[in-house]
Amino acid sequence: MISVLCIGDVIGTVGMKYLHKRLPTLKSLKKIDAVIVNGENSADTNGITPDSANYLLNCGVDLITTGNHSFQRKESYPLYENRNLPVIRPANYPSKAPGTGSAVIDIGRAQIRVLNMMGTVEMNPVLDCPFATSDALLEGIEEKIVIMDFHAEATGEKRALACYLDGRISAMFGTHTHVQTADEQILPGGTGFITDVGMTGPVNSVIGVSIDAAIEKMKTKMPVRLSYADGECMLNAVLFTIDEKSGRTTAVERINIAN
Repeated sequence: MISVLCIGDVIGTVGMKYLHKRLPTLKSLKKIDAVIVNGENSADTNGITPDSANYLLNCGVDLITTGNHSFQRKESYPLYENRNLPVIRPANYPSKAPGTGSAVIDIGRAQIRVLNMMGTVEMNPVLDCPFATSDALLEGIEEKIVIMDFHAEATGEKRALACYLDGRISAMFGTHTHVQTADEQILPGGTGFITDVGMTGPVNSVIGVSIDAAIEKMKTKMPVRLSYADGECMLNAVLFTIDEKSGRTTAVERINIAN
């Protein structure tokens, strides 16, 4: 069996430091074979930078996925083209966008194909259809273990794509809302699923953002400089146990660690 830990959106320096503090023990305790982290908010004003990507990898992360903030910072563009850095962006971005939406984690006894996809419902409607893009990607994949980070807003879109791909991928974890859902499960075809894995960052916040700033923006409807909160943190994740021969998930465990 292969154990793959998928960690929710890491929020700025505060989230990265908490990940650095908690991940080594978690990997040892759960005997984890591979770690996937969504890092699109790892830079302190959102987005991802070379420094934040390297910090995540030095924490023990094997591969970084992203989402709608993939290209928020121009200094991030080379990250996606550097073959020595396992950082991917949603596959349904236009083909001319830097990087790719698919990569492999090689753990020796198995190879894990990781796909990154982004939703179009209540997000960016000009992206390619995630259903059609998934079909195209899966046509050429030989790995038995395939895991997708579906970065999407709508719970219905996440559920629909998971059901559409049930039995064709090993597991799907949703990201983007920063709120962990309590619906971890194995679908009838053997695909592990959770609607949203949550976030790794400050507990006393509005999905990672300073409470006062979030309230001001919502009350006034005016532009407000949003900054990440600080203080006590949590780590949200999901652990998929996968049969390397069949590629099917055999167990799903939702993880929520706080100070």
